[in-house]
Amino acid sequence: MTDEKAPGATTRHPEPADGTGEFNRRVIAEFRAGKGAVGGEFTGTPLLLLTVVGARSGEPRTTPLVHLPDGDRLVVFASNGGSPTHPAWYRNLVAHPEVTVEVGAERYPALATPVGPSEHDRLWARQIAAQPQFAGFRTDARTVPLVALTRA
Repeated sequence: MTDEKAPGATTRHPEPADGTGEFNRRVIAEFRAGKGAVGGEFTGTPLLLLTVVGARSGEPRTTPLVHLPDGDRLVVFASNGGSPTHPAWYRNLVAHPEVTVEVGAERYPALATPVGPSEHDRLWARQIAAQPQFAGFRTDARTVPLVALTRA
């Protein structure tokens, strides 16, 4: 994507080369239109939309994420698809833990808290039992951070 006013200049937040930006926009639109229901590869997958404030930009950033209910809170996984680095949304919420959660047709403010070591393995095991493909996202080089989202 380029800026019309400056030929050849990239925008501040260019589309990722892998197309995930456009992919996420389509999932977000389908999620909102379907009041939380998303089809295709996400049929039956528990998804939520997490809106965080950009750590540097201060702008809202929304990401569709798989979640695991855990009592009164929802847990999300900073797996980044098995990448060796944490996803941008995780870095953003560490800087700004006040977030907005959309689940189903409901939208509410929440506080994002990284899950401590005492809970991590229990929740990770539950997620792998629910969705075995998550087992491939954790490596010896990086433990996937888990984040609890609690209504504010």
